[in-house]
Amino acid sequence: MEPLEGATRPRLLVVDDEADLRDVLARYFGYNHFDVRTASDAAQARALIAEAEPDLVLLDVNMPGESGLSLARWLREAHPRAGLVMLTGAADPVDRIVGLEIGADDYVTKPFEARELLARVRNLLRRLVPAGPASLAPARHVPFGLCALDLDARRLLRREDGGEVPVSAAEFDLLALFARHPNRPLSRDQIMAYGHNRTWDALDRSIDLRVMRLRRKIEPNPDKPSVIRTVRSVGYMYVPDDPEKL
Repeated sequence: MEPLEGATRPRLLVVDDEADLRDVLARYFGYNHFDVRTASDAAQARALIAEAEPDLVLLDVNMPGESGLSLARWLREAHPRAGLVMLTGAADPVDRIVGLEIGADDYVTKPFEARELLARVRNLLRRLVPAGPASLAPARHVPFGLCALDLDARRLLRREDGGEVPVSAAEFDLLALFARHPNRPLSRDQIMAYGHNRTWDALDRSIDLRVMRLRRKIEPNPDKPSVIRTVRSVGYMYVPDDPEKL
């Protein structure tokens, strides 16, 4: 198989209490040109992350001791640039929803096909890679309420002081989609079609959960959203407060 684009091997951390699964994933992703480390629990994962921040984490939800959801919450706050894929059981829809609320970029249900997991990981890593040196123009900042979206650096910044607001890759993609279609109502089906993201499922709450999470970050009053508005019987619409900056 061909290696990923780029000079370095992407760093992957697999966190799962099943030793056999850790071993299989380590060998499979290692064969596919990843630098893989594994952890059996949250404590070991935190120690490995302190040594070197991973590019992406495969994280099991159900582990003894500190749960995967608790570790995911810490990871999203402490290392917002790392990709996060949750591994969930087939009978755990609540865990999947909570994972999305926390900021997971994707979820995979056990048992899974290794090739599909590899494809999802590669797709997520491509979305995480910042713009290269080919674009030397000033960064394009799109206003989103209290924040501004830096499309070139793939960052969400506070307009007040320029500080970075943590967003997952999926959340950034959703904001970028809205930025490309200002003042236009988008249905959930359109969001899925534009986003090409299999975790945005119109039949469940995935899109609604991400919109809710984003509103908490960008809206002056999340209970009365004015930036990402709900369009009844349709979906959502981004209403820029400073159109001339688009």
